[in-house]
Amino acid sequence: MRKFTFYIFIYFFQIALGYTQELKTASLFTDNMVLQQGMSVPVWGISKPNEKITVKFANQSKSTITGIDGKWMVKLDPLSISKTGRKMSISGNSEIILSNILVGEVWICSGQSNMQFSVKAVPEIESLIPFARNIRSFEVKRTVSFKEEDNVIGSWSTTLPSSAVAFGFAYFLESIGDVPVGIIHASWGSSSIEAWMPKDMTHDLPYFKKIMEDFDNDITTQNKIQKSLNAKNGWTNKEDIFMRRQPNILYNAMIKPLAPYACRGLVWYQGERNTRYLTGVPDVTEANWFHNVIGMKEYGDVLKLWIERYRKEWQNDNMHFSIVMLPGFGQGTVANSDIDSKSPTAASWAWMRESQLKALEIPNTSVVNTIDLGDEKNIHPTDKFPLAQRLALQAAKYTLNKNIVAEGPIFDTVETYDNTLIVHFKNSKGLKTVNRKAPTGFWIADSSLKWEIADAKIEGETVLLHNSTIEKPLYIRYAFAGKPDVNLVNENNLPAYPFRTDI
Repeated sequence: MRKFTFYIFIYFFQIALGYTQELKTASLFTDNMVLQQGMSVPVWGISKPNEKITVKFANQSKSTITGIDGKWMVKLDPLSISKTGRKMSISGNSEIILSNILVGEVWICSGQSNMQFSVKAVPEIESLIPFARNIRSFEVKRTVSFKEEDNVIGSWSTTLPSSAVAFGFAYFLESIGDVPVGIIHASWGSSSIEAWMPKDMTHDLPYFKKIMEDFDNDITTQNKIQKSLNAKNGWTNKEDIFMRRQPNILYNAMIKPLAPYACRGLVWYQGERNTRYLTGVPDVTEANWFHNVIGMKEYGDVLKLWIERYRKEWQNDNMHFSIVMLPGFGQGTVANSDIDSKSPTAASWAWMRESQLKALEIPNTSVVNTIDLGDEKNIHPTDKFPLAQRLALQAAKYTLNKNIVAEGPIFDTVETYDNTLIVHFKNSKGLKTVNRKAPTGFWIADSSLKWEIADAKIEGETVLLHNSTIEKPLYIRYAFAGKPDVNLVNENNLPAYPFRTDI
């Protein structure tokens, strides 16, 4: 009887609270927003319990009744592209009018510092600003939370995305697709993939379970973060770094509230933070606490689970994930940072790129090749213009169904003829080198796995490899180095993807 009475009390208590709640939409729904074309579009918010809410947009009218907690959601039928700003009305105990709404392609752009990298730092991309049309942005405030939030801090704006990669991608996608583009930008420098993981991924990843158990039991760290969040004048740069390098809490504050906003996909430019170790999770100390992340060899399997978990959050198995391959860089791991950046055996970023390519093992994914880009000594390269173009090409091909070539040559098969290996590629039409010289970046080995630079020659749409010191070549590594010298492209001048056959 007491239990029944308790539930009745809670019921009426919630109702009493609800009657003070005015109609509100989730923070993602503001003036100037872009709605996703071609799929069901959820619109949600809160109001009083048991109240009829009606959403009207584009000649549609959808109604629902709020729950006991006051929450409501309607789903608009698939919308057609619209470059003309229109109004949406949401009515209940009051009315909300949202203005200047476009319909087109919506993408989330997330990751760490190279996604955050400013438009102003890339003159080639900044030069596009005067020519930009029908691009909107939602800049998610960089913050953290110990619990999964319902709302993010930010609003839609006609101001262009602050991220060079995000704006460049939007610019070229709008141009290729002739469609408005909305970018939701949620990135934060030096963050690991673990920072962007929902806590329930501990069920699938024992290493992440250990990380979260340690974090949840670390009251000192939690108090330190809370103090920063409560600071009247904001947090310092040192505190900023401390927060963004923690697990899970970026997801809670910056990603969870975005779901299930209808979008085409997510561009993910992250991985540098997880290159600190070749394999495994290190034992961390007070001095190297920020190394508490998975290594390069395991990253790919974690990435696949992460993608699948995000799709579950968005309730969309077709949500496209475009992964930015890490570009050329000359440093190694914490154990040995001073490496030969051209070596095919060094503990370099080559192993991370191989892991990132594992994303292609699940559907509705793409990996943008950047092996010809990057900077030997700068982890923040400025050559983001071609990267943005390639992102847009792949999005146009795989999500807008454009009949275009969006990738460079991809290893297909290899055959042996005497002491020569003949490499066959996909996307190899017009196979050539950018400098009209012999292909570079190829290494071959026999069963001893002693690698030698290959003499390479293009023959039709294949590459012939041999080395006079190897009688029976078996294996190939191409561009499998920190900062390899590469020049092989197809007729669209898109670079060949790195690969190795000694798996």
